Amino acid sequence: MSEVFNFCAGPAMLPTPVMAKAQQEFINWQDTGSSVMELSHRSGIYITMAEKAEADLRALMSIPDNYKVLFCHGGGRGQFSAVPLNLLPQGKSADYIVSGSWSKAAVAEANNFGEINVININQDTDKSSSLLDSSEWPLDPEAAYVHYCPNETVNGLEISNIPDTNGVPLVADMSSNILSHEIDVSKFGLIYAGAQKNIGPSGLTIVIVREDLLGQAQIATPCIMNYKTAADNDSMYNTPPTYAWYLAGLVFQWLTELGGVKAIAKVNKAKAELLYQAIDGSDLYMNHIETEFRSKMNIPFWLKDESLNDKFLSESEAVGLTALKGHRIVGGMRASIYNAMPLEGVQALVDFMEQFEKRNR
Repeated sequence: MSEVFNFCAGPAMLPTPVMAKAQQEFINWQDTGSSVMELSHRSGIYITMAEKAEADLRALMSIPDNYKVLFCHGGGRGQFSAVPLNLLPQGKSADYIVSGSWSKAAVAEANNFGEINVININQDTDKSSSLLDSSEWPLDPEAAYVHYCPNETVNGLEISNIPDTNGVPLVADMSSNILSHEIDVSKFGLIYAGAQKNIGPSGLTIVIVREDLLGQAQIATPCIMNYKTAADNDSMYNTPPTYAWYLAGLVFQWLTELGGVKAIAKVNKAKAELLYQAIDGSDLYMNHIETEFRSKMNIPFWLKDESLNDKFLSESEAVGLTALKGHRIVGGMRASIYNAMPLEGVQALVDFMEQFEKRNR
């Protein structure tokens, strides 16, 4: 088989140099005679690694000193509960912006813990998908926080501009676009991201939270989900996902060596433009999302002749282009092109798409 390019939405491919280094160190990490996954999270050598991983992430994202960086369990869905438990006091409400499947799922969970004001910003028609501009969102100036998902992996929708919430803490689920482009962290009250797309393997979640938002958790909040408890214990109140933390650290090093977030953003832009141009210039493929809201990380496309879907998937997989089947909710195809996907992988996909179209006219 030719080189494999994995377009899975998550768990997603990891950078090849990271995987090679992890393989090399797997049995004997830093001459300890043990794998990193076998060592105590409270040992000096592990703590040094963990501190470097955090320092590298802080440098990559220019995280201000008044923010805590937490390495947590539970994935993005765990944060669907943790956010309201920590930030939504009794008697207050929170604004939840619904732009797609994941923000809708966040609402369903948050409803268990307080009053949620749902703001649906989808502007779909029969021919296109779009979103209401953030300047037109009907936000509550007294809300405890505003929650949104800037990149919807299922729907292929992205909110590129950071919303202005007029001082209300902004909470973002960046599971699918963290580290893909530069952002001003100071504009957010809290950012969370499941690791399995742009950070590392599944099982780890990053939380970046402004310090003044700590210590407000509802009394029923489990200690393992309490941000202050995690912050006070350097994310080691209990045993963290140690191997995932180590791998995330390797990814941060890899990204730093590439030139940081600014450098990878240029690559991501080139990858997305290449694939969208192939789709828009085709007579077989289509994407109905308005240009302004097209995701750079998750690109859905549909074959105008859907009877060719199975053939497209089987032939693409045979040449090493895997996991292109679209999400069951929207159908079609989906190419997830996170940081670890090289430009060569997208070029290979575009070449296959063009050849497939010629063979099936």
